[in-house]
Amino acid sequence: MFQPLYVAATGLSALEDEMLNITNNLANAQTVAFKQSRTENESLYYVERSFKDMLYEAMSGNEEPPLSVAYGTGVRVASTPADFSQGSIKVTKNPLDIAVQGEGFFQFMMQDGAPVYGRAGNLHIDDQGNLVDPNGHKLDPQIVIPDGTTNVVIRQDGVVLVAVNNENEYSEIGQVNLARFTNPAGLESMGQNLYKPTTSSGEPMIGTASENGFGAINQYALEESNVEVISEMMRMVAVQRVFDTVTKAVQSYEGMLASLEKMKS
Repeated sequence: MFQPLYVAATGLSALEDEMLNITNNLANAQTVAFKQSRTENESLYYVERSFKDMLYEAMSGNEEPPLSVAYGTGVRVASTPADFSQGSIKVTKNPLDIAVQGEGFFQFMMQDGAPVYGRAGNLHIDDQGNLVDPNGHKLDPQIVIPDGTTNVVIRQDGVVLVAVNNENEYSEIGQVNLARFTNPAGLESMGQNLYKPTTSSGEPMIGTASENGFGAINQYALEESNVEVISEMMRMVAVQRVFDTVTKAVQSYEGMLASLEKMKS
């Protein structure tokens, strides 16, 4: 008797997850290189029952008619893939700001040495001179800025050059490599603008920027979020309307149950 309420509950839960996804996208509309995601739903399994089974309690003993139906049992969120389309490039005045124009991810290193990947290139220098992301994750391979550095140049191919003590000559100290994936949508988000590979994404292919299909690295630039605020607001309105409709269906069913109870008494 309460199966319709269960089905409605699965719908409300899925809609709540979608609303959470939308609000997360909107909250990160100004986050460097943030990639918006979407929810993909799928129906739950179907249960087949014959017409006789449906009416057995009320009409026991009737011939079984040649008719059967299948009942859906609800909906659930199947996945939340990220959209890795290019965000707009914003020019900055910071020489440690770099953006990928095209395909590719920066490779960083967790504290345990595990590689992780991201598009956000708002780099900093830690107390040991390492180039790190805002959360302290070092670039992989590691790049150390020498003491007394007065200028940093990062070329489009990722080569890092520095001038020390205002000298005119530059020396090469490292290389910012990029990584590509067969299926970027399969990457698993770890928060902090970082992702880790999965069997769905495939293993990373490491290469040099501006070569073999890898994007170019732009210095004095940051990639902006690719969240389309107006589209997300429209999605929010649509989800809210469906949520209200399901809620009204639940209220109607509760009214039917109340009427049945009155009829029994």
